Order: sequence, then structure tokens, then C-alpha cells
Amino acid sequence: MKVTSFILIILFGTLLNAQNRQRPVSVELGKFFNEDGKRMLYGGKKDYQHFDVSNLSLEEDQFHYGLGREAFPALLEPEFTSIQKADKQWDDDDRFLVAKSGNDVKAYSIKDLTRHEIVNDELNGKPIMATYCILADLGAIYTRTYGDKVFTFALSGYTYYDPEVWDGLDGFVFWDRETESLWWPLIGKAVSGKMKGAKLHIYDETKWEDTTWSTVKSKYPNAKVLISGQDFERPTSWRKYEDVSDVKGL
Repeated sequence: MKVTSFILIILFGTLLNAQNRQRPVSVELGKFFNEDGKRMLYGGKKDYQHFDVSNLSLEEDQFHYGLGREAFPALLEPEFTSIQKADKQWDDDDRFLVAKSGNDVKAYSIKDLTRHEIVNDELNGKPIMATYCILADLGAIYTRTYGDKVFTFALSGYTYYDPEVWDGLDGFVFWDRETESLWWPLIGKAVSGKMKGAKLHIYDETKWEDTTWSTVKSKYPNAKVLISGQDFERPTSWRKYEDVSDVKGL
């Protein structure tokens, strides 16, 4: 049994390495470049969309893709419907993330999260985000408040892998609009920018779960369900935090 398990681990690692080699490497695509003494990472067609990664703590040659930071519609003002209306759309075994706070319950289908990857939301007045990475098959609910500052997250258009983390799984890289720092959820912290080293805050794990539509209906009959197919005009400007020294370590 131990030998079989060892062989399976070796085969799994070999498969992951093969998959990582097949994905487009960002460095080879010219996504990293130098500009005005700074190391930059392509973020879109507009110059202001590029990321300053001069203090990046990750390895450049382990980044994949480079689709642009607005390629995925990471929702800013999500809309919801009732369990009764949503029941026409979902099958009992469809997978959902559910978060609750008091009487406020939100349900996010994994199918919708696969498209959005991030949903910036509020739960009982508290800023949260629902996230899902299809490559790593990991979903989670995070809080978005650091001290007195609220952060808004989106997808950078990149994935990243580290052979020493989660057995080399490739995972999406986030960015926040307020400081344009990059975050890698597989290690749970910011990896560049003003917030480098700051930790992602998982929402109280007793108050959210990864479950099925059948459970959502029976356990949370008054839940608000994310409406499918939402999109929005990508913002071209937003608030910026110039000084985050007071919240970075929180």
C-alpha cells in the first residue's frame, strides 16, 4: 500500500510538471519588462494597467499566461435573486460556496465563480469576497478590510506555481485596485507592491462552506443567490491608498 501511494504521488507530480511546461510562460511571452528603472508586468493595453513588480517575491519564470487584469469580470456590485427563482436554474448536485453572518446568507455557484473568479461583496455590512480557482479547484471566502481600509480585488490575468507549494498546483494571482499589489492565494499573502507580505484574511471558517445546491435549499431557504451572467463596465479609475503602513501587518 505504501509503495502504491508513493508511486501515485510520483505520477501526480510528474503530471503537474508536464502541465506546467505546456502552459505559456509569461517571461517567454515578454510580459515582464523594464521601464524607468522599474520592473514591470504587463497588465493590459493601456500603460496605466501595468504592474510595478520591482519588489516581487516570486520567481518570474514560474508565471503563466498574461491575459490582462480586466480579462475576468471580477464583480464589484453583485446582484442576487431568491432561492425560489434560482431553483429553476440549478441541479441539486451543483456546487456552491455559502457564507453567512446573522440572518444574511449569500450563495455563489462554482459555475459562476469559475467565470468571475472573484466576487467583491458585503455580508451583513462587512466587506468580503468569494473566490474560486478552477486550476487548483479551491474556493474560499475572504474578508476585505485591513484596519480602516477596504480593498477591492480582481484577477491579474496570470497564474503562478511553485513546486514546493500545494504539490506544484498552478493558481490564479490576484491584484487589489487600491494599491495594485499582487497577491497569490496559494500562500495566502501579497507578493508585490505596497501590501507585499500582508496576509489574505480567510472569513470565519465556521460561517462559510463548500456545499451543494440541495444543501443550500434545505439549510438556507432565505439565502440570496448570485445571479448568473453578470458583467459590468470596467472602471478606469478608483480610490488609491498612498500609505498602508498602518494596516499592512493586520
